[in-house]
This record gives sequence, C-alpha cells and structure tokens, in this order.
Amino acid sequence: MKPLETRLEGPILVEPTVFRDERGFFLESYRRSAYAGLGIDVEFVQDNHSRSSLGVLRGMHLQTGVGQAKLVRCTLGSILDVVVDVRRDSPTFGQWEGHQLDEDNLRQLFVPVGFAHGFCVTSARADVLYKTSSYYDPSVEMAIAYDDPEVGIEWPRGIELVPSAKDAQAPRLGEVAERLVFA
Repeated sequence: MKPLETRLEGPILVEPTVFRDERGFFLESYRRSAYAGLGIDVEFVQDNHSRSSLGVLRGMHLQTGVGQAKLVRCTLGSILDVVVDVRRDSPTFGQWEGHQLDEDNLRQLFVPVGFAHGFCVTSARADVLYKTSSYYDPSVEMAIAYDDPEVGIEWPRGIELVPSAKDAQAPRLGEVAERLVFA
C-alpha cells in the first residue's frame, strides 16, 4: 500500500496493494502496523457500514472534544468523499478536498480529528464502510452545511443531492466556528 498526495495537511489517501486475477481480487483492508507506518497511528474502536442510493449526501459531520478520526472506504459503487478542515488555528481552515472512492480503485481515506467528513453517492448504490477512533456520542456530534458558500464544496454535477433533513438544516461553518474545540 502507498499514500497518495492530498492537498490538505492531515488527510491521507491510501492506495492498497491489490492482488487481482480471473477469480477476483484480494487485499488487506486494514493492518494496524502498516497504517501506522503511513502516519495513521490511531486505535479504531468502532466499524460502521452505510448503504445509500444515487445522490444521497451524508455530511458534513464531525465530533468535537476528543474528536473522531475515520478510515473510510467504498466497497460497492462509488462516492465522492469530502473533508473540510475545521481546525480554527489551521492555515487551511474552511478549505475542502474530495476524492473518488469506489469498488474499482479500492482506495481509503483517513480523516483525522479536526476535519468534517461527508460523501455523495455517484453510482446507483454504494456501500461505505468506515472505522472510527471514538464511539458515536450525540452530545459532541456536530455538522456543518454541505452547501455552505464560504466553503464552496463542488459536489458532482448532474446528480440531484439527497441530504437528510438534519444535514439540510446544518449551520454554516462560520456560525459554529467558536464551538470547534478539539482535545
């Protein structure tokens, strides 16, 4: 496996070593020592799995306090996976980047603490699996608007976005910036 270049400091895009033949493929989806060698030295405590249809948008989510790092992969279909730097003291605060994760490239995206995360499904259906460094805790859960014009995420064109009611009502980054405190 190897890390691929990202624009923002912190997220790590991982390209796995995939062994393919006429029967299919094999890859190690996670080996702690190998990921630690890439700078992902995190103890993951929870695995999550979502299935969504074309256009479903989940995000932009984060947890404050100790925060929550994620290791995200798409095992069926394709998604545009997006991170936004929400570390108030960062020189790239409010900037975003997106990466195509899909069943063909099998890449994973490490989302460190201090980044909001979300994705949009770009195929008929997508399964997304991700590891988290902390347990889900609604008392520290936050979201920022996926369509905040100050952040300016460029979601895929020609796809009708389908956010949850909660995500559609999320505040803009500037409205919650003072509450973005990470341990």
